[in-house]
Amino acid sequence: MINVSEALEPLAAWFRSLGIPQPIVEWGHPGMMGIVVVVMGSYVGWTGWRYRLAKDKDESFKNRMNHRLLAPWMFFFLAAGYPGGVLSLVMQRHAIFESPHFWTGSLVLILLLINSVISFTGFAGGKPALRTTHAYLGSGILGLLVVHAVLGLI
Repeated sequence: MINVSEALEPLAAWFRSLGIPQPIVEWGHPGMMGIVVVVMGSYVGWTGWRYRLAKDKDESFKNRMNHRLLAPWMFFFLAAGYPGGVLSLVMQRHAIFESPHFWTGSLVLILLLINSVISFTGFAGGKPALRTTHAYLGSGILGLLVVHAVLGLI
């Protein structure tokens, strides 16, 4: 079985050789991902619920379009930040698989992928149960991201 930390060590050593200040190595990933989660995550969640709950048809449509536009970008930035977080762990010589932060981050991406598939299938022809599942799963993911952030800071 491959030891992931050992496999990534040459890349981590190269980044260490660049003289990147320790605060950047330690806090760069949390800072950037914090922006994505707080700004994009809250907006994606807010527009998704505004779309569902708005009484005005135009307001509902506007929120739906904003949600559909930004949600894939949020997923992209979270997925792009994932390897940076793993590399940061290796650079700091932390065990990857012993980190609860690693496991919650992995779970977030898996759940976001599932939620994306639900959406991209058109909710299996617009089934209300899948729309509701999508909404509550998305909200649960945002809650999990809060737990994920806390685990990353401790």
